[in-house]
Amino acid sequence: MTEIKNPDVAQDVLIDKFGRRVDYIRLSVTDRCDFRCVYCMSEKMTFLPRERVLTLEEIYQLAQAFTSLGVKKIRLTGGEPLVRKGVTGLIRQLGQLDAELVITTNGSQLSTMASELRDAGVKRLNISLDSLRADRFKAMTRIGKLDQVLRGIDAAVAAGFERIKLNAVVMKGRNDDEVLDLVDYARDMGIDISFIEEMPLGNITSHDRAEAYCSSDEVRRLIEQRHPLVRTTEKTAGPSTYFRMNDSDSRVGFISPHSHNFCGDCNRVRVTVEGRLLLCLGNEHSVDLKAVLRAHPGDTERLRQALIDSMDLKPERHWFDLDDDEPQVVRFMNMTGG
Repeated sequence: MTEIKNPDVAQDVLIDKFGRRVDYIRLSVTDRCDFRCVYCMSEKMTFLPRERVLTLEEIYQLAQAFTSLGVKKIRLTGGEPLVRKGVTGLIRQLGQLDAELVITTNGSQLSTMASELRDAGVKRLNISLDSLRADRFKAMTRIGKLDQVLRGIDAAVAAGFERIKLNAVVMKGRNDDEVLDLVDYARDMGIDISFIEEMPLGNITSHDRAEAYCSSDEVRRLIEQRHPLVRTTEKTAGPSTYFRMNDSDSRVGFISPHSHNFCGDCNRVRVTVEGRLLLCLGNEHSVDLKAVLRAHPGDTERLRQALIDSMDLKPERHWFDLDDDEPQVVRFMNMTGG
């Protein structure tokens, strides 16, 4: 990819040096979670002290600055975003901005919160679900309860979100034998599902990532044993490649950071709950937005300029190597923002 410099581009949008426009942010509201998924964090996590975490007011200020620069999609992540105290007030504020508001959740809180989230302006939900077997689900999440999540999915469907999608990380020897069951569950519920290749973030000791790796192509072949898939051009601003089935409204997506690199049209950045603006999931390039917020409280233009300047740090692509004994990125997924 060739670096592009266009002096005529107005500075009210976010464009990196490769000409890619950033119009989608993933805002982490907490590093904490009520699960301990084996691919996301270590079993005994040390979470951030309060003073290192962005306040809800600071997160809203960031969202305002991003939307003023043309961002049209905001996704709240964690950890588990719905366990943060006071988060529904923030969600109601974000729901008033000129951007689609979506949430990625493990589903544990949805049985009591789904309707409130829909009323607050959340348009779509992504719900993590890696297994439909209670014992396996608990093993993969270490402490999660499957029935609690399934009740949450039922509540989300009843609440009437514009779209609900399941996210399943597929690992050989762990849950690859459930791919068809997960597709059939999504079909029965009338919702979408995406299958994700495990991201090599953090020093995971619970399994060998190279041995557990299951490519999107392998998953697709498993699904097509029962359900022929037809590729579509549908996009949701994220990295999923979507397929349709002729006899269902449910879409099947694949997120393939290893086998089908999607960096060429990347339109996304992440903000960790510490206020680090991550320009790439698979690199450590970052800008300390918390420092800007706290050194210059209320200075919207300074914050906007920091976001504009950060685009020069966005790299061309990530490089994931499953055979490397050390992770390229040492932060865990819960620290990154799911």
